[in-house]
Amino acid sequence: MSLRQQLKGTGVALVTPFNDRFEVDYNALGGIIDHVINGGVEYVVTLGTTGETPTLDKQEKIDIANFTFEKVGGRVPVVVGIGGNNTREIIKELECFPLDKAIAVLSASPYYSKPSQEGIFQHYKAIGEASPKPILLYNVPGRTGRNMTAETTIRLSHEKNIGGIKEAADDMMQCMQLLRDAPEDFLVVSGDDGLALGQVAYGMDGVISVIANTFPKHFSDMIRLGLKNEFPAARAINNRLVEAYNLLFAENNPAGVKAFMAQQSLLENKLRLPVTPVSDALYQKIAGYLKTV
Repeated sequence: MSLRQQLKGTGVALVTPFNDRFEVDYNALGGIIDHVINGGVEYVVTLGTTGETPTLDKQEKIDIANFTFEKVGGRVPVVVGIGGNNTREIIKELECFPLDKAIAVLSASPYYSKPSQEGIFQHYKAIGEASPKPILLYNVPGRTGRNMTAETTIRLSHEKNIGGIKEAADDMMQCMQLLRDAPEDFLVVSGDDGLALGQVAYGMDGVISVIANTFPKHFSDMIRLGLKNEFPAARAINNRLVEAYNLLFAENNPAGVKAFMAQQSLLENKLRLPVTPVSDALYQKIAGYLKTV
């Protein structure tokens, strides 16, 4: 069964909750996992960018992955994030990371180094050949500093162990080209909550979402309606979430979603430096929005 069949719908990029000592709060993480699964998401993604992975050490990442597998308990598939700009180190991590219970690995395009399209291609080709699990490409030029073109993605889609892409380029023309040319069994999901419904309308298979941490039922219901071409009902939900999208990403991700979740008593509003909590003004706007939902 292809990833496209197994990961259609809403995946949630889980946050990593911290306690007052800025240690991983596993009690809160367990509650968040139950919250999103009970809310109806189709799968979870652990150790993505939203999980503040640049601030986690290697052992913390392994512990979080193992905890997530145990807590999920097979209720939904689990995707694990393993990426970076050192290809050799990623391959070493793939060899030692606990991936037996993972369905796929989400790997962000190399950041900061700004490789050419050929460099991006060779990076992912090497990772795919080394990985024990299918690779989901992750194109997020707003964070990495380099866009992965549709041509490069299509080229990679024919390589060993490359099963799909989380596309967050904020470029609908690129998305249309990608969807036009992708192989039939290649998974294409949105990486942008605010654009996800429109991208599903054009043919994407779903989304890996930030907002699903806080509104799993509303958001996953909307995506399922879109996948069934029930767009009037889907738009009605999306219209109620537009303000939330703006608030979530006004200052930083995951600072925005953690502010929402703190007010929902899902976690403490703690982030590791260099990321800090949202401003008091934005926090109050989020509180006001939550009162209307």
